[in-house]
Parts: sequence; C-alpha cells; structure tokens
Amino acid sequence: MRLTNVSQMQVQPGRVYSYSIRAEMTDSPDAERLPVSFDQDRHVSFGSRPGSWMAVSFSLPVHADREIIAQGWIEVVHRHGTLRSVFSWDEQAGGNGTNLTLNPVEVAPGEWEQLGEGSVLTPPALRTVLREHFDLVCRSLEAPSYRLCVIEDEAGTETPQVIIGSDHAHVDAWSLLVLTRDLATCVQNLLDGRPLDTGLPAVESFAAHSQVLEEHPAPPKEVVERWSDILEAGGNSMPRFPLDLGDVSQPVGEFVEIRDVFDADELAQVEAHAAEHKVRLIAVAVSVMTRLAAELSGGPLRAVFPVHSRHESRWFNSVGWFITNSVLENHDDDYQACYAAVKEAIRLGSYPLAPIMRPYGGMPQDPGMFAMSWLDHRKLPVNVDDELNPQHVSAVIRTDGVMIWFVINQTGMHLRCRYPDTRQARRSMRTWLAGLVYGLRAPLEHQALRAIKAGSGH
Repeated sequence: MRLTNVSQMQVQPGRVYSYSIRAEMTDSPDAERLPVSFDQDRHVSFGSRPGSWMAVSFSLPVHADREIIAQGWIEVVHRHGTLRSVFSWDEQAGGNGTNLTLNPVEVAPGEWEQLGEGSVLTPPALRTVLREHFDLVCRSLEAPSYRLCVIEDEAGTETPQVIIGSDHAHVDAWSLLVLTRDLATCVQNLLDGRPLDTGLPAVESFAAHSQVLEEHPAPPKEVVERWSDILEAGGNSMPRFPLDLGDVSQPVGEFVEIRDVFDADELAQVEAHAAEHKVRLIAVAVSVMTRLAAELSGGPLRAVFPVHSRHESRWFNSVGWFITNSVLENHDDDYQACYAAVKEAIRLGSYPLAPIMRPYGGMPQDPGMFAMSWLDHRKLPVNVDDELNPQHVSAVIRTDGVMIWFVINQTGMHLRCRYPDTRQARRSMRTWLAGLVYGLRAPLEHQALRAIKAGSGH
C-alpha cells in the first residue's frame, strides 16, 4: 500500500458516486454509552473540521455494479462496531458544560448520490470532488462520519475504483487494510453466491478494546517518571522539530513530499546489513536521524512515535483507532543504542496514556511538533494484494508540525513527509530529507565500494 494524499492520489477517469448508509440513534434514556478512548477524545474535542479524515483507495478485483458493492459494504459496517457508533456532545447534569459521548446507532441501507454534476471527470477534477466531499461529510460528529465512493470507468473496461473515507476517530492505517480486504471479500462472495462473510474471521469491537484499556492497571512508577522526564526535556511539551519552520504560531498550508528510497532488492540488502549488526531496519533509520539531529541542531533525536495497541490477536481483524503515542528519544547513533531507544519507546507506548497525561490536562503539544511513523505492511497479519493498487489517502490540511512516514512493503521503501508550507520550512526540510535519504542509502554505497575493491583485487 502506497501512502499519498487526496491531491496526489491515483484515480481513474470516470463518474464518481457516493453511498451513505442511514444511521439513527435510539431515543431511549437507558441507551448504552460506549467508552471513548484517550485519542478519540483528543481528536474529536478539536471540533468539527475539514481534513479530519483518512481514506483507502483500491481497485476491485472483479467487475461489480453499485448495488452489489453497497450490499457488501453494509455487511462490512455490520461487522465492525465502530462503524455503528456516533459521537455527540451531551449536557452535563446541572448544565455545567458538556461531555463527549459515543453512542451506538442502528444502521440501514442508504442510497447512492452522483458527485461532480453527473459528468465524466478527469483525475484532477475527481481529486477535487473527493476532497470537498470527504471534508464535508467525514467529520467527527457526522452520523455516519464515513462514506463509500466508487469511480466507474465510462467504457466499462476497468473494474470500479473504491474509495472509503472516514473520520480518523474510527480508523487507523491498519483498519484501512481490514476494510479493503473485507469489502473485496464480501463483493466476491455475493458474485459467487456464497454467504457474505465466508472466509472472514470473527471480530471484536473497538469499544471493547477501549474498555480493556480503561480497566488496565495504573502504569508503573518508572514509566510515569520517564514520561515526566521526556516532557520536561521538551519544555513540558511533546517533541518539536529541531530546525527552523518559520512562523507556525498558527497552522498554515501543508507541503507534502514523497521520496522513493529503496526498491525490493535494495531493501533486502539494507535489511541484511541491519541483521549483520543484530538489529532491525528501523534502528538504521533512527541512527541516520540521530546523526542528522546532532549535525544540524546539536541535540538528540526526539520525536513523537505512534505505536499500535493491538497487543492481542483478537484485535488483528478489527476496525478502530488502535494507535497511541509514545516518544522516541536517542542520543547515540550506534545501532544498538538506536534499537534500545525504539524498544523503550514501544514500552512507554504500551500503557494507557490517559492516567499519564492527566496531570498535564491532556497530551501537551506546541507548534512545531515532530512525529515519525513506521509502517511495515509486510509484518501485518492483514495485507492487500498490490494488484489492487491500494493507496492510503490522507486529507489535505493546515499544519504547524512535521510528520514523516516510513512505508515498507514488498516493493521497497518510500517516505512521505508533511510540513508547513513556509520558506524556512521548505529550506530546512529539503536539507533534512536529503540527508535522511542519503544516510538510509549509505549502506548500499558502502557495499558497492567493497564489491569494487574485491573485484579489483585490493
């Protein structure tokens, strides 16, 4: 799966349609309230806004009409509890403010709506239509806060391109793979006359996972103290990018760069290089970034580091926001030190954040926050065939921070970096990204030099 955004995604020309199910909350005063996770609360509390969504795009492996696709989608919605829940603000007793609540809803088949004034659209026009549509309907408090879109090839030679957009509160990158697999499977089952869920595993709801976290024992004292040290080192805030980003006191338009780093053969060579040093590939990347931090800013590497919370196999096939944040801090570019820093970050992120962040009034962050995400699709128990041209599609947003994604799959590695579109940030980030790609590829250059020397007899 390739990581892109809605202004750069690959789309086939055609007519685009959007399908919305009907979602209705019960009027009963005794209606169940679902637990709200720490990250959901933080995300939704920022308010209804465009760009709070993420999407997956893929080509169906078979030809299917919209009604078949809709039937398959309804089955997917029934499989995953988070797609049958809606956020709302409820007044507190006595009228003292509001509480964010998550409520189960009853869903029913909906209807298709053609977008783009009914004409065959070019790829640039389709990207604009999809962005405007998802910005409007995939907001945190919408019911539902997701949409299924289909692009149909006018000539009928290409299979439909499916784009599923959802507010981030209900999905993560792993969930996009689950949605793709589930819908493609349900459509194929319908066409073959099999029960819709044939071949699909049973799933548990994300709300059940949130409840498990709420009942989790308090984090150990040493974990709380380490978090305190990390935040104190950042001025009582999450890590910030160490180079000049210009004026980001308010979010500005984003600039997105995608860099191809390795093809499949090169990736295998660099992974073998890491294995020779008894570490994984991520330690090589952390080493390069640690060296860059020291050379360009004179400080250690400090970055927000998202980690998944699907620690048990029962969550592997569920849809939800199974991600929490940790911090990766490293002072030494030695591979072993870098690998130890990664392990520490994973450990820090394995405990619920709510009790850790409560003394700070939530996760403290200032403009310029720096985050790195490591997505190795080969390691996931759920995957999607590259022949479906799967794309993880981000929204176009305004930003005041830096986010770098390392994306690894069977075809190699690429980077996606989002940062503020300011003159200073463009200069800083191009220097940093050039150094990052050069450093990642350095083991290949060293291997090539050794091969040349060996071939020359020296």
